[in-house]
Amino acid sequence: MIAWIGAQKFTGYEAAAIQPLIANSPIFSWLYSILSVRTFAAVLGSLEIVAALLIAIRPLWPRISIIGSVMGVLLFLSTLSFLFTTPGVTVPSGLLVLSVVPGQFLLKDLVLISASLWTLGDSLGAALRRRGAHGDGERR
Repeated sequence: MIAWIGAQKFTGYEAAAIQPLIANSPIFSWLYSILSVRTFAAVLGSLEIVAALLIAIRPLWPRISIIGSVMGVLLFLSTLSFLFTTPGVTVPSGLLVLSVVPGQFLLKDLVLISASLWTLGDSLGAALRRRGAHGDGERR
């Protein structure tokens, strides 16, 4: 899922769709002064694809998968921050009601950050078990 979302960042449609999210972010908006909208989206997409590949490699190299999971957590924490910085995330109704776009669009990142945290714990556990299986912690 993360790789699929990352691959879509290479399209003009997706680059334009995330542009208001980035432009309204006090943390990330400065990036548009050095990167075009399409270039920034491609860099973001590349990071998402790398994170997905590193997570997927867990059966072979759980220690490397830890890096992918941490990348996923950081990527989705940053996109969840857009819930607080993007105008139009909520609709005026007196309650916290998310708009379809961008509010509900961003909400998927709660599931993705949860999955990244789960894979992080799973990879850490596998790496520790693998290390413990070697006794002194060295690979043979």
